[in-house]
Amino acid sequence: MSLFKLFDITGRKALVTGAGRGIGRVLALALAEAGCDVSILVKDIKSAESVVKEIQQLGRKGMAIQADVTRKEQVDKAFAETARELCHLDICVNNAGISIQKPAEEMTEEDWDNIMDTNLKGVFLCCQAAARIMIPQRQGSIINIASLSGIAVNVPQRQAVYNASKAGVAMLSKSLAVEWAQYGIRVNSISPGYMKTEMTMSSMAHLFQTWESLTPMGRLGEPEELRGAVLYLASDASSYMTGHDLVVDGGYTAR
Repeated sequence: MSLFKLFDITGRKALVTGAGRGIGRVLALALAEAGCDVSILVKDIKSAESVVKEIQQLGRKGMAIQADVTRKEQVDKAFAETARELCHLDICVNNAGISIQKPAEEMTEEDWDNIMDTNLKGVFLCCQAAARIMIPQRQGSIINIASLSGIAVNVPQRQAVYNASKAGVAMLSKSLAVEWAQYGIRVNSISPGYMKTEMTMSSMAHLFQTWESLTPMGRLGEPEELRGAVLYLASDASSYMTGHDLVVDGGYTAR
């Protein structure tokens, strides 16, 4: 197989969670541009309408399904609908997540449950649903979005529970990779560093200068800079990689 053919995912079927905006939207469009039909799973269906149109403008089939990743029955139904409409599922990107910045001593039990249910339980439920489709196929790539926050303690913001949830995503990915390797399913994670997303731009811009000073490259990343990572993990170029956490953080965790 030629070098460029290794990265060719034309005709494959993908599902991306939390793709109404931010990193999820960028990754969904990247997969569509690379030739995939893409189903996006979102909690707010209105946020997905423009993304589906953009996917279709790239010449690929796009569809949106409203589902809460913390609800197993909704997840299972969404994945079944995706597999039915797209005929199968080759790539699953689990991006949906939330963050709450609050001192640990002030973190409520409800805060804990909301973060853990979305960021960790939600990833597990989506991985499980994807695997049940991929196991009979004997192939598939699952890519979970973790974070540098699962590797290093962020400052100056306080987000212990978020950090713990993202560390859990990376370890869950490794564990599932070992279990499902026998079925030809690869499970990896991507740990982005600080990114200029709608969320950070609107509510955390006052921290940018501090974050940049702690990042060896001296700047925040753009969500588009994660496209190469997801293409690599989704394609045959990473055929012997599973259980890996691919860090894309401008050198933050290398300090």
